[in-house]
Amino acid sequence: MPPSYAKGSAPSRIGWQLPALYCPFERDLIHPKAAELEERAVAWLDGHRLYADDTERAWGLATRSAEFTSRIIPYGDVETMLLFTQWNYWAFAIDDWQDSGSESGLSRTAVVADHGARLVRSVKAPGSGLLPPGPFTAALEDLAVRTHEMLAPARLNRFLQGMQDWVFGSTWQTGYEERGVMPSLNEFAAMRMAVNGTRFTLTWCDAANGIDLRPDVLYSAPVQALTDAAGFIVGCDNDFFSYNKDDHQESLEENLVNVLAQERGCPPAQALVEAVALRDRVVGLFVRLRDHMARGADAELLRYLRSLEHWIAGDAEYHNRAPRYTSPRNRNDLPVDGASYDVVYGDAPSDPSAEPLPVPTLAGWWQQLDG
Repeated sequence: MPPSYAKGSAPSRIGWQLPALYCPFERDLIHPKAAELEERAVAWLDGHRLYADDTERAWGLATRSAEFTSRIIPYGDVETMLLFTQWNYWAFAIDDWQDSGSESGLSRTAVVADHGARLVRSVKAPGSGLLPPGPFTAALEDLAVRTHEMLAPARLNRFLQGMQDWVFGSTWQTGYEERGVMPSLNEFAAMRMAVNGTRFTLTWCDAANGIDLRPDVLYSAPVQALTDAAGFIVGCDNDFFSYNKDDHQESLEENLVNVLAQERGCPPAQALVEAVALRDRVVGLFVRLRDHMARGADAELLRYLRSLEHWIAGDAEYHNRAPRYTSPRNRNDLPVDGASYDVVYGDAPSDPSAEPLPVPTLAGWWQQLDG
């Protein structure tokens, strides 16, 4: 079933069919407990009364956060995955709140920055009393307390750093949106991994998979480069699949397609072709750097490399199916089950060049191949 767009809705600037995506990883994996995860996560959401009415609940569940978790962590510990799934449902709701506008006459950037600072401290120190009472705060308090109980100190610190990075990226993005300014490709690329919550997500992937890299390995330049490359690829895919969900905004959203359209002075549909080629070239780099690192790697590092593959492939297949993207709210009254982008996966990158991208902030990834 193709993507769902109500009759008479605005045409897409990029079309309804996405170009083929290069994804040379196992793509059809999903955790066998996916249905159980969804049932338990939804019960938690309903218990906290996170949605104001049935319509909001329908769109909240359309994020399919349990499927997201189950596709990117196809073999993980169920209890850890459940907590991560609940974090994702909560984060989607906060993301939608941030997209809804400002409060009390303040600038959106000021609101997001203030709320983000309060949020991070509330997670670091549950019971801080920095957020107003209500369902979202109660749910956050529950998540924070259980996260402190579940994660060992080093992993908890990684999680908190990942959350700070996500909030930092969100605030940066909101600042550009509020000014109606599109960042350059180099500026956008520098921040895409933070906006995407890369390290927030990967902390949970490692926790659920029981991966525990030594700090000197985890924070080494090659591992950090490969991690960022994976985050950039996932961010690009999110930009493609979510484009039609956000193209009604007066100021075009900061995503790779719109950034390239501005930089090249071309329509978004034309920019999409170059955006996919850029993304595919990074996938090619990821594969070469992964293979380079795998030679002589111990079992723990090999598991980490495989987990990054699961994230890339699982995230793409999740976006391909989730009603949040396949039946976008700006074109549908309610989410439509069964809609899909029916994305095609190419056997080779649309840009096979092994040369570094002409994007200075990303050049260091290619340099790791020389190590």
